[in-house]
Amino acid sequence: MSVWVEFELCNGCKRCLKSCPYDAIAIRAEKAEILERCTGCGACIEACRQEAIKTDVKARRIPDFSDYQGVWVLAETFDGELNSVTLELLGAAQRLADDLNQEVGVVLLGHEVANYVEKLGQYGAKNIYLAEHEILQRFQSETYSEVIADLVTTYKPDIFLIGATSCGRELAPRLARRLKAGLTADCTALEIDLDEKILLQTRPAFGGNIMATIASRYSRPQMATVRPGVMTAVAGVVADVKIINHPVKVPEKPATTLLEAVNEAKRKIRLGEAKIIVAGGRGTGGEPGFALLDKLAEKISAEVAGTRIAVEEGWVPVERQVGQTGQTVRPELYIACGISGAVQHRAGMSDSRYIIAINKDPGAPIFDVADWGIVGDMHQVIPEMLAQIDGEGIDGDHA
Repeated sequence: MSVWVEFELCNGCKRCLKSCPYDAIAIRAEKAEILERCTGCGACIEACRQEAIKTDVKARRIPDFSDYQGVWVLAETFDGELNSVTLELLGAAQRLADDLNQEVGVVLLGHEVANYVEKLGQYGAKNIYLAEHEILQRFQSETYSEVIADLVTTYKPDIFLIGATSCGRELAPRLARRLKAGLTADCTALEIDLDEKILLQTRPAFGGNIMATIASRYSRPQMATVRPGVMTAVAGVVADVKIINHPVKVPEKPATTLLEAVNEAKRKIRLGEAKIIVAGGRGTGGEPGFALLDKLAEKISAEVAGTRIAVEEGWVPVERQVGQTGQTVRPELYIACGISGAVQHRAGMSDSRYIIAINKDPGAPIFDVADWGIVGDMHQVIPEMLAQIDGEGIDGDHA
């Protein structure tokens, strides 16, 4: 693969110089010269009006994907209930399918899970691909990816959406590798390019400082994981839901064997479904600060969350991160403790119905989105809140 300049055609206009994203072109003796760092991206070829830049790289052709039809969602279940992200993705799938004039499909895996069919139909599922077997009773990424890959190969969906949950994040890349398909992770927006009829997948990049839009033109299905809380569930009864029963091929000798399942003690409510969230950031000071948040959360039946720095420091698990690179939440009440309120965090919680902010800095950006603000040290404010709740505060009044 090489790119070169036909010097007799080059007029030294420097248009190619400005177009190169890798600074791989130099102007010498008033002629363009391609440097060794060239990656062959072709940006300079398109920019050159003199057609002086040549390449032996053959243009990549987009295959014919006309036989790939349908917008699929992977149904995720937890403790006998559908994960709310499944219904949110169905809302997005309905919109995308309408733009493509295709139908919404759901992949439903597990053991005795047919009872979810009615609800999936009420939220937009037209075709439900049902794979039931005892081996699917517990989530195992190896087994699940094998069964789903068989479904995709058989029925050829155009788009496949998976929730960016702990299970989805483990399963999606494994599945994409099996299918040799493109995958965009942690999307916050999905749209159809009406001219090309392809999926445009938008996600944060470079630590959330920019939003990148990605398209998978050369593979199918077009795969994306989507964060819980980003999309909106849209209920609408679908008539004549079609169930496609798919036989499960049991692996003869799986690479991994489940010996024992241990249920970790934790709150039962998933963060995206919480009515009240108590969140902490750098200002908590670490584990002692989060111990205070745990006490407050227990008193008011809330869930505990954190900012990116709280996750990086190990104060909260990654599934409890709120923000542009974490989860998007919309609780009735969000209590932000020791959180400055950078735009990346506000992107994940600003749609909360009510926001209370506690921060020592009166100029903290979090106060710009707060309904009520308390300027003070959370290590003093929260104990007082707990005392008020217990009826031991000033004048014995309840908060």
